[in-house]
Amino acid sequence: MKVKQSKLFSLIMYIIIFLLVLPLIIIIIWSVAKSWPWPSIFPNAIGLRGWKYFFKPTSKSIIILLHSVYLSMIVTIITLIITIPAAKALALYNFKGKKIVELLIIAPLIVSPVAVAMGIHLFFIKLGLSNTFIGVVLVHLVPCIPYSVKILKNVFEITGESMEMQSRVLGASKLQTFKHVTLPIISPGLVSAGSLVFTVSFSQYFLTFLIGGGRVVTFPMVMFPFVQSGDRMMASVYSIVFIFTTLACMYIMEKITKKYYKTEGYFYIN
Repeated sequence: MKVKQSKLFSLIMYIIIFLLVLPLIIIIIWSVAKSWPWPSIFPNAIGLRGWKYFFKPTSKSIIILLHSVYLSMIVTIITLIITIPAAKALALYNFKGKKIVELLIIAPLIVSPVAVAMGIHLFFIKLGLSNTFIGVVLVHLVPCIPYSVKILKNVFEITGESMEMQSRVLGASKLQTFKHVTLPIISPGLVSAGSLVFTVSFSQYFLTFLIGGGRVVTFPMVMFPFVQSGDRMMASVYSIVFIFTTLACMYIMEKITKKYYKTEGYFYIN
């Protein structure tokens, strides 16, 4: 019975991996395919027009990419700072209006993004935050916070606060408890939440376009026009860069976290 379950699990995993890898392979081929008409199995002609344009200094693609990574990293850090105490409160404490607070937190995922963005845009115009980098960072927090709170809330529900209480009983301050007990315990959850938040922020197009007003340009704003224009080579090149940039940043965040806690002598659960 166990052998059958193991084989079934392996089969399912192979199917999932195949479904994930196959589209990526097709995109990679399209990034160098000049012509690939149906029903040809392989492209009729190959070229590097898309990659040459991407690395061309006049396209400013690399600068925009680095700017987008910088923006998303700031959004990720701010989101984690906000959501750690919020998630802990929702997970471990009971207070009046708790259900309403939880509903308000996930509201941006329920309400139409267009309606939310239009309301925020009018509000930001009055505050002078429209068409600014700070305004884009703030508007990215709207879709990012619900995901982070949800992940970290589950983490706090699993870990509880018994270790923190023991630390306080032994004489540690709140800051020492947070730094040496809470953070190491929730570090895997922080990596998961941070990775998801970065991906959500990095992929924002409409919110960035509306609040940034075309002055704050991110990588999706450069990529999507190629996707909509039907230029498959250019769209594939930018899609590949988008995918691997996201994966690379997630990998780096996890490695930095692991290295930090190993250096400090903490036990990191992968």
